Amino acid sequence: MRSNDYLHLTLTSLRSSRMRSGLTILGIAIGICAVVLLTTLGEGLRVYVMDNFSQFGSRLIAINPGKSQTGCTGGLLASTRPLLVEDAWSLQRLPYVEYVVPVVQGSGAIEYGRRVRYTDIIGSGSDMAPAWRFEVAQGRSLPDGREGYPQPWAVLGHKVKQELFGDKNALGQFIRVGGERYRVVGVMAAKGQMLGFDLDDIVYIPVERALSLFNRTGVMEIDVTYRPGTTAEAMAERIRQRLIARHGVEDFSLITQDEMLKSLDRILAILTLAIGGLGGISLVVGAIGIITIMVTTVHERRAEIGLLRAIGATQRQVMWLFLGEAILLALIGGLVGILISGLALGLLALAIPALPIQLSPFYLLLALLLSALVGLVSGVLPARRAASLNPVLALQSE
Repeated sequence: MRSNDYLHLTLTSLRSSRMRSGLTILGIAIGICAVVLLTTLGEGLRVYVMDNFSQFGSRLIAINPGKSQTGCTGGLLASTRPLLVEDAWSLQRLPYVEYVVPVVQGSGAIEYGRRVRYTDIIGSGSDMAPAWRFEVAQGRSLPDGREGYPQPWAVLGHKVKQELFGDKNALGQFIRVGGERYRVVGVMAAKGQMLGFDLDDIVYIPVERALSLFNRTGVMEIDVTYRPGTTAEAMAERIRQRLIARHGVEDFSLITQDEMLKSLDRILAILTLAIGGLGGISLVVGAIGIITIMVTTVHERRAEIGLLRAIGATQRQVMWLFLGEAILLALIGGLVGILISGLALGLLALAIPALPIQLSPFYLLLALLLSALVGLVSGVLPARRAASLNPVLALQSE
């Protein structure tokens, strides 16, 4: 039996039962569509989150107070010794250090005239804008606190400036931050949101004044960026040794941007596969549909099978005839599912432009291969049953 004979017989069989074939194809198409849509949205979410975290640069090391470790009694012991602003300034003298940013965060009322806005307040240093890749649209950045107690200056996020001053010039104006009087010296350029956190709805003040405002003895985090020419591991080790020399013990935690991005990427990749697996449940339903239709087809075409065997078709040829029919059904369903999912993604992109959609050719190819695999697995049992029929008994069934 030639290849075109296989194709002709398979297509003839599908055309003879259009309704049944159409419903089977639709079942596979729905399963493939679910897999493509869910994996595409999952991949889009992964890329979106990675881009958000990468916008602060890749040569970044975060230092947090406290270090959990296993104690001799089997319990968890944790140090709560604070990181001081002086610890941050001491890191500036290390080789390859570019910027050092001590961070204190809280919230409070921001007042200008009769206007009041409750928002986040971040205490930081003069290196904050270049280290985090923020742009100062007007004025200047925060003062450098290493020369003594800084002046009460404030830099406004883009949204805070619009809410308090509108189109008026905010530079040089006085506002109250948590009840204290500050002069506005700068306005940040619009930055947008990161994972639901509005980077434009923030007021920045000197870290030393933020410690006093929030009644804290130490900073919440120290961010260090470093120049090219060294590795994240080597830079982290230099920071570790400097802080151990100052504290006497390792009572802090270090995490590099590379470590954080790799861990986050692994978690989101697993999440994407898990989401795709949920869509794969629809494929299982489609596979059951193929098995059902093929078992029915074998029963209805017993006489045809007997005739094929009588004119010389081998068991293998009969088996591949029915197996090819199952695979063709699944592949057509896969192509229809990809077309439907492409249309659905296009409509989603038009309706919700902010939705992270990342259509990957890899997942499209995987969807087609998956549909073919579904057809192959689903068609094996009915095809073997067809091949094992006794040709004489099959002819007698007519």
